[in-house]
Amino acid sequence: MQPKIISGQFVDIPNRNIFPAEVHIRDRKIISVSRTTHAPEVYILPGFIDAHVHIESSMLIPAEFARIAVTHGTVATVSDPHEIANVCGMEGIRYMIANGEKVPFKFYFGAPSCVPATPFETAGAEITAKEIDSLLSREDIVYLAEMMNWPGVVHRDPDVMEKIAVAQKYHKPVDGHAPGLKGELARQYIAAGISTDHECFTAGEALDKLKHGMKIIIREGSAARNFDALIDLIDGHAAHIMFCSDDKHPDNLVEGHIDQLVARAVARGKDLFDVLRAACLNPIDHYGLRVGHLREDDPADFIVVKDLKRFEVLETYIDGERVAQHGKAMIARQEHHIINNFTTSVKTPADFLLEAKGQRIRVIEAKDGELITSETVVPVSEKQGYAVADTEKDILKIAVVNRYGNAAPQVAFVKNFGLQQGAIASSVAHDSHNIIAVGTDDVSLAKAVNLIMESKGGVCAVHDEEHALLPLPVGGIMSAEDGYEVAKAYTAVDAMAKAMGATLQSPFMTLSFMALLVIPDLKLSDKGLFDGRKFEFTGLFIS
Repeated sequence: MQPKIISGQFVDIPNRNIFPAEVHIRDRKIISVSRTTHAPEVYILPGFIDAHVHIESSMLIPAEFARIAVTHGTVATVSDPHEIANVCGMEGIRYMIANGEKVPFKFYFGAPSCVPATPFETAGAEITAKEIDSLLSREDIVYLAEMMNWPGVVHRDPDVMEKIAVAQKYHKPVDGHAPGLKGELARQYIAAGISTDHECFTAGEALDKLKHGMKIIIREGSAARNFDALIDLIDGHAAHIMFCSDDKHPDNLVEGHIDQLVARAVARGKDLFDVLRAACLNPIDHYGLRVGHLREDDPADFIVVKDLKRFEVLETYIDGERVAQHGKAMIARQEHHIINNFTTSVKTPADFLLEAKGQRIRVIEAKDGELITSETVVPVSEKQGYAVADTEKDILKIAVVNRYGNAAPQVAFVKNFGLQQGAIASSVAHDSHNIIAVGTDDVSLAKAVNLIMESKGGVCAVHDEEHALLPLPVGGIMSAEDGYEVAKAYTAVDAMAKAMGATLQSPFMTLSFMALLVIPDLKLSDKGLFDGRKFEFTGLFIS
């Protein structure tokens, strides 16, 4: 069998060199790299790797995620199936693995460490230390996924430490999740065996964690965008930096992936080889991935790009198979099945009424491009004894509805969504994926929530008799339809939300994090308003 030969300018990252070469491929591997006198003015380099991502946040099943990601030169992901595990438990994790195995793409899944994420919300499942052991004993489960319970780590909670010990038994790394943690607490957290963090939002915080031996994953997703704050770290810490998207909605994935971060870093004057080391090689070394470095005897995982500025991907190869060319995936759509966990009752506008029990209220203040929120206190807007939204001051109602059983909605107030009419709702609501909605009035809130229920999951916008809906029947958080069509449908829902006044860059992604209790300051779960600084429930009304 004759080898396949790819010619171009070979980007040798470890030796910081570029030269004309031919890459010879046979039996899924690179059998040789030969220097030549002349070669086309295209560039051959290792494929990009997303070092921390929840595939579920793309609203696509793994096979459909892969069909878009390869067009941007992504050959592998380090994937935390935390979201589907919170909905469907071990069945959900097995679903993700099996679906990912259907396509020529390298999904490396972790064992979710915090399912449920906290005891302060209702989830659909629990992953025990015993189940984590069964997962990590598998060769294809490469790490213990983000340990969000940093207080449990610092205080050496027995259940938390048992999970970390399991990872250490199998010599697999433990991912971190500790936004804002610095100083002695960060040192104790890292000393317990936590190896990475993708939650840093200031350079000072990241430098503090680097000092104690942690690796920093620079995140740029659809809601949380930390690239600008952290990219200068690469200048002195290239060996300890990786890139990730964490959570990326389908419309943004169609636009770009890790390729965008590489181009932005180089445009900022960062050293080309340092940037490519972070984007291509560091994840392989840290997680022990079976992905090629672009060396002889490596798996033939690499990309061909037009230049080293914009990094336009011309071809993507995985195990020697060309899986994308000129922006088109060469991966066929796959058969699929549906799993879900969605049981609750229809809601009425009366379910969202909120009796005014004080003169002032605590309000969740959302921040564009951030997962963190702040708490602000404002006078109550009251009508006939009930607390109501005030669109002039951009104080809207927010509700979380338990999707796993019949319970009264929890209702509070949020600022900075900007809606002037109607409501938006989603069953993508980290971490437990109950239904979350923001609206200007109770009728619209009920309509939006019920529309999500009827679809057994999705995202929607409603105003009077009009609505836009993207159904997400797989776990209530993903679609198995063509990824590009899902992106179009999502764009239509997003456009309607913005026509209704939404001012956030990605309103549905921001909405999905308003129930994420492990990120401070103020959030809402299906059990009540939650203070993420004190890690306890707090009252909505202040006398």
